[in-house]
Amino acid sequence: MWLIPAGVPAAPPLQAILQPAARVVEPDSGRVLEIRTTEPGIQFYSGNFLDGTLIGTSGRMYRQGDGFALETQHYPDSPNHSNFPSTVLRPGDVYKTSTVFKFSVKGGAQQDEDDEDDNDDNGVRKAG
Repeated sequence: MWLIPAGVPAAPPLQAILQPAARVVEPDSGRVLEIRTTEPGIQFYSGNFLDGTLIGTSGRMYRQGDGFALETQHYPDSPNHSNFPSTVLRPGDVYKTSTVFKFSVKGGAQQDEDDEDDNDDNGVRKAG
């Protein structure tokens, strides 16, 4: 099933097509995260600066490798590179972007096939 974050339109902009951007598999549990986006890039945050001295609100320490984040975006420093997709937004222009996150469990082949029947061409869950 593809999940659409709150505030994101259910359909992608007409002038842009969702493209695969990332696929992450956790081999022990089989959990899978797939990301499709209209953005040209994706930023990976790993928490490599975490050294175990920071304690979260649950009382657990935050360590390297405990988690990561993937953020879809334009390329860093785009305004300074004419060969990068433009990030200029002029008065009156409308900025539209879509990012879709799909969560599943590896090994459920029949379930994955059934889910595909319920999705539109961009992998977005059909209503109803």
